Amino acid sequence: MRFVTPTMTGTICAALQKPANRMAQKQAFSHFRQYSSQLEPKKSGISKLLLFSFIGAGIIGGITCNSSSTKVAPVPEEKVKKTVFDSRGFVSLKLIESKSISHNTKLLRFATPEGQDGSLPVASCVIAKYQNGFRLPTIRPYTPVFEGDGHVDFIIKKYDDGKLTPIIHDLKPGDSLQFKGPISKYDWEKSPKKNVGMIAGGTGITPMLQIIRSVFDEKSTNKDTKITLIYANQTEDDILLKPELDTIAKENPDHFKVVYALDRSSENWKGITGYVTKEVIEAHLPGPKDEDSIIFVCGPDLMVQSIAGASNMIGQGKFGGVLKELGYAKENVFKF
Repeated sequence: MRFVTPTMTGTICAALQKPANRMAQKQAFSHFRQYSSQLEPKKSGISKLLLFSFIGAGIIGGITCNSSSTKVAPVPEEKVKKTVFDSRGFVSLKLIESKSISHNTKLLRFATPEGQDGSLPVASCVIAKYQNGFRLPTIRPYTPVFEGDGHVDFIIKKYDDGKLTPIIHDLKPGDSLQFKGPISKYDWEKSPKKNVGMIAGGTGITPMLQIIRSVFDEKSTNKDTKITLIYANQTEDDILLKPELDTIAKENPDHFKVVYALDRSSENWKGITGYVTKEVIEAHLPGPKDEDSIIFVCGPDLMVQSIAGASNMIGQGKFGGVLKELGYAKENVFKF
C-alpha cells in the first residue's frame, strides 16, 4: 500500500512554497504530540499511520524542494605544481636559450615538459650529467636560479680546466643535457634560523639566492629572519644578479644587507677590496655566540677552504679556516 504517490508529493511541494503554508508546517511540527494524542481513528476516519505519512511527505517534500531550488557552485580543482625533478632518474632537457652575462658566465635556459617546472625544495640542487660515447659520464652539481612554467634556468661559470663547464658553454639551442634531482643540501623548512650570515663567491651565490628568495617571498613565514650576505668576486663586472640583490636590500633594510667584496676594484668602488678576512666577518656577520644563527659558505674550493675548511662532494668535510679561528662551532656552519 502506497500512502504517498509522486503526484501527492508534487502537490505538497507546491503548497509548501507558500509563506502561509510554511508557517502552518512549522506549527504542525511544534504541536505534533498534542495533535496525535487527540485524534481518534473512529471519529476522524484517519489513522495515525496515515497522519505520519502526510507529515513525512511534508518533510521529504520540503527537503526535495529546497534541494532542487538550490544550486551548488562547482569547486574548481586546484592545479598542483609538478616539478620535472622528481628524483626518479635522469631526465633529458633541451636547451632553448644560451646568453652570456659576463666574460666567462652564461645563463642557460632549458625547456621542461608541459605542465612541469624546475622547482626544488630550499635549499637543494640537481646533478647534470654528460656522457660521450662509451666513456664514463661527467657529473657535476648545479643550483637553478629561475624556474617557471615550461623552463628552468642555470647560471654556470666556465672554467678552462673544468671537465663539464666548457662542454655546457658550447651547447647550442636544441642540444640536450641530462639532469637529476632534487639533491637536498640544507633543509631550510625544517631548520630555519633567525640570524643568518652568508659568504658567497662567484656562482656560489645560487644556493644563497634560494634561501634569500624564500625568506623574503610575500608568502614567507620567516618574517623575523635577518640575513647578511658577503658576496666576493674578482671584478665589479663579475657580480651576478646584483640588481635583484640590491632591490631586496632596499625593500627590506632591517632584515637584509649585502656587502660586496672585489679582488680588483676601481677608484670609485665603495665596497670591500681584497679577500674576506677575519675583520670583514667580525664586522658584518652574526657572531659565534649569537643565538639561533648559522653561517652559509659557497664558492670556489680555495675560498671555501680558507673560510671554513675543505669540503667534499659527499659531505661537509673537515671544519676549519677563518670561522673556526673566530670560535664558530661546526654545527653553526654549513658549506654548500
